[in-house]
This record gives sequence, C-alpha cells and structure tokens, in this order.
Amino acid sequence: MLPHHTKLTQLGARLGLSTLMALALIGCSTAADDAPFREIVGTKMMMTAVIDPSADVVWDSVKSIITAEGIEEIQPQSQEEWIAVRNAAVIVGEAGNLLMLERRAKDQGDWILWSLDLVDAGKAAMLAAETRDPQALFAAGGEIYEACLGCHEQYWIQGDGNVMPER
Repeated sequence: MLPHHTKLTQLGARLGLSTLMALALIGCSTAADDAPFREIVGTKMMMTAVIDPSADVVWDSVKSIITAEGIEEIQPQSQEEWIAVRNAAVIVGEAGNLLMLERRAKDQGDWILWSLDLVDAGKAAMLAAETRDPQALFAAGGEIYEACLGCHEQYWIQGDGNVMPER
C-alpha cells in the first residue's frame, strides 16, 4: 500500500495541475458553510456508531481460522452476504467523505489525506465485494485498517496518551 502522500501525488499527475487547482478553489469556497448540513453526532460518535461497525463487517468477511482440526476459510457465501459486505464498504468509504466536511475536519492537511485514504479503501472493498473477490476484499480490509490506524495515531491519541476530546 502506498503512503497517502504518494497517492495524492499520483492523483495530481492523473488529473493535471489545472484540475487540482480548480478542486482546491472549490474546496476553499464558503459554499460548504451554506450547505444544509445538520450534524447530529460528533466525529467520535460517528466513528463508534457508523465507521467501526461497518469496518468490522468488512474485516470479519474474509479470514482464515486455524484450529487443531485444520484451517477454516471464511468468506461471504450467498448473494445476501456479499451485498451486506458491499453495503458496509460503501458506508466506510462515504464516511471518509463525511470526515472531510469543514465542521468535522481537524485540519486541511493530513486529516484530509487520511480521510481520502478511507474513501479509497472503502471503494476498493466495495468493488471487491461486487466482483466477489475474497483476496481483493481482504487487501481492501487492510487498507481500511491502515487508514484508520494512521489517522488514530496522529489525531486520536495525543502525545501524552490522553484521548483527544470530542469535537
């Protein structure tokens, strides 16, 4: 998995400088402040109630369990199970977008990059579930984990070990 800063550089190379500048200007506009957004929970509760349970569905969907009897491979079996995993992946990815809303973003630097990593990982998990590819789904679950871990290490736990307050 590429570091999130490398992904942003690759994105810039694909979109071109003028497109990136236009996107930056749009992101700096005050239109987002005027949008009819009604936050009902803070970031911590959104993680607890929305992101974590959905990520758990993705993480629990593909795994190997080693016992004395042998290895049990777990993966979705039915169409309903694949759809449930796909839906959870969509929630994870779209939650990354919610984290970038101006009133939720801790900053416009690394917070946005980690959020974009979560969007990309959620999309990768969604596509893997749609194509019923357990290896790709497992890999996407790792990308979700890396995005969450990196952001938590930077923003959730402060240097003194105290949990960052709710915003």
